[in-house]
Amino acid sequence: MSGSTNNRRPRTSARVAAVQALFQSEQTGVVAETVIDEFIRHRLGQPEGAGGFEDGRAPDADVALFGLIVRTAAAQTEMIDTMLGEALAADWPLGRLDPVLRAALRCGVAELSLAKGPPVKVVINEYIDVARGFLEGDEPRMLNGVLEKLARQLRPAEFAGPIQA
Repeated sequence: MSGSTNNRRPRTSARVAAVQALFQSEQTGVVAETVIDEFIRHRLGQPEGAGGFEDGRAPDADVALFGLIVRTAAAQTEMIDTMLGEALAADWPLGRLDPVLRAALRCGVAELSLAKGPPVKVVINEYIDVARGFLEGDEPRMLNGVLEKLARQLRPAEFAGPIQA
């Protein structure tokens, strides 16, 4: 990820780290809890001499949010993947997606599924920014469309218009 993401945004940093952790878990086959522990010990926080995003770190990450996103995504993978499969175009099955995009989508859906999570627009915009840091091309737009579609299912009240008299 480029250094363009402001590392003084702990919630954004947590989301970047969550995408990286889910990607790592999927690519290595290591369970999410082990990856969370590894990230907390080696990639989050400010050890002396450690680098920033460009060095694979998320120095200012909100550790609690990071853990919540990764644990939620890991615990609900089957449900999340089913939702993603239904939201994606038939010619773009989940397995065809770039693994980073897949991790970002899973994190986004996990966060949208939280009962007391941030507003939908915040979550979607944050994951678009995260995707832009890792991916070029149409992937961030695809992420936007899929997350918005699923947000309408997961949090319909946030899309309801004012009551007309």
